[in-house]
Amino acid sequence: MYVERPPEPDLAGRIACVWHQVSEADSTQLVVPDACVDLIWGPEGLFVAGPDTGPMPTPMAAGDTFAGIRFRPGAAGDVFGVPLSDLRDQRVPLSDLPALSDLRDERVPLVDLPALSDLRALSVPGCEPRLGARLAAMRWAVRHRLARSATVDPAVPAVATALRRGRTVAEVARDLGLSERQLHRRSVSAFGYAPKTLQRIVRFQRALRLARAGVPLAEVAVTAGYADQAHLSHDVKRLSGVAMGHLVSPARATA
Repeated sequence: MYVERPPEPDLAGRIACVWHQVSEADSTQLVVPDACVDLIWGPEGLFVAGPDTGPMPTPMAAGDTFAGIRFRPGAAGDVFGVPLSDLRDQRVPLSDLPALSDLRDERVPLVDLPALSDLRALSVPGCEPRLGARLAAMRWAVRHRLARSATVDPAVPAVATALRRGRTVAEVARDLGLSERQLHRRSVSAFGYAPKTLQRIVRFQRALRLARAGVPLAEVAVTAGYADQAHLSHDVKRLSGVAMGHLVSPARATA
């Protein structure tokens, strides 16, 4: 079972959601690119899931529990202490990220009553109270880092918004008063991707949302900005490794 909750208001500008998942059976979870970065506490400990450019099959055993905090695209800034391009397509243990030593060294409060109360309110079978403590510790660490890290490049939200609206890379650069080379450099730093890769992933996620809402694939292709349905199918297979029909089934894949 996978559950998302919105972040607290003070984190909403940087954090997309707080989530947890309990595996009900041995399975392989297919994670597909969404331009986000997650801080995750899983069975093997704490790690960062960097921005993906392709499918990431994740084996899960029955009873495995994961808790995560998902950063919005481009919103992580220097929270992790390394360029996001260094985390691209990687799952990096916290032992390799000195900037998050506060959490790794367990100098964080492991009990947070509001967080535990939130967890109980979800009424998720099989969730133990310690999961709430993990989420509380992670939120504490994220706040701690955000308070001490540099602000996000002010151009970053505009880049993501413009690409979601179907603007081309050249148009985005012109709108922001940047050369395409400058936009490339700032995009790689903020998102972990070049602008064209980011554009492809943003378009893919829009198509996935539409398809999961029941929109016919021919209409999905037009609305999401693909040349045609064949273009949509090719891009989906390239980014996820499977056909759209596989992704639309929530039992099979989670973005």
